Amino acid sequence: MTYRETLKNCIDELSSVGVPDPESDARLLLEEASGKDYSHLLMSFRDEIPVEVSDKLNDFVSLRKKRIPLQQIIGYTEFVGLKFYVTSDVLCPRQDTEVLVEQVLEKINGGAKVLDLCTGSGCIAISIAKLAGVSVTATDISEKALAVAEKNARENGVSVYFYKGDLYQALPSDEKYDIIVSNPPYIRTDVIETLETEVKDFEPRIALDGTADGLAFYRRIIVGADEYLKPGGLIFFEIGYDQGADVSVLLAGSGFSDISVIKDYGGNDRVVTATFGKSQQLRQPLINCSCYEFRR
Repeated sequence: MTYRETLKNCIDELSSVGVPDPESDARLLLEEASGKDYSHLLMSFRDEIPVEVSDKLNDFVSLRKKRIPLQQIIGYTEFVGLKFYVTSDVLCPRQDTEVLVEQVLEKINGGAKVLDLCTGSGCIAISIAKLAGVSVTATDISEKALAVAEKNARENGVSVYFYKGDLYQALPSDEKYDIIVSNPPYIRTDVIETLETEVKDFEPRIALDGTADGLAFYRRIIVGADEYLKPGGLIFFEIGYDQGADVSVLLAGSGFSDISVIKDYGGNDRVVTATFGKSQQLRQPLINCSCYEFRR
């Protein structure tokens, strides 16, 4: 069987079980199984596919047909142009979250100290440390997630201070940060079972469940910010598409100013930013976000 015929069969198999975007997934699985990028595969489409490549691809397709996320099957994904190791112990980094990193990079200053809460794979913390060259601390309650984050930091050649604990729990009490950033669990408990199979069955529930109203972690982070965020410091949250107003009210009620809701490139509310205390004029940003391409 040729590469072309094999790819067509893979697409058909994935389509038969309702896998979203089967063409893209089949192509990526073939690239991974063969060790060739798609441009090289195109030159080989009429060639017979080697048995070892076919066997590896069949294993991948069998897993994907069970709706195991593609990123978990191949073991990695790309986020803001960086490669991140992924397991079932962390959420797969998503393109929407790149908007959160973009907002931080637009406003960050040289010498800033950044705290990332609920770090998971570490994609937010590591991206900021790598692209802005600033000091970043990150926490997570999951030891397994932190092991993934630590590996990602090593692979991307950056130093991030990781702490195991529930939000601020493990941090030194005398530490103060210029920026707090978080993509916390924010899905309402009753909504989780309506999510795609890849999410509700194969990604960690602890990283999804924001309790009954989806706002529990925002409340806790905002209350704790009083102790760990410097006056005039900034807070950045990823939010669900319908949470902008609610999170803004929580921030306003805790002494934050300059509250803004930013949309993602699909037009949905995605990020809330605010200043701790009275509005302060920021210094010139350290970098311009054109240092890497955001997909629109």
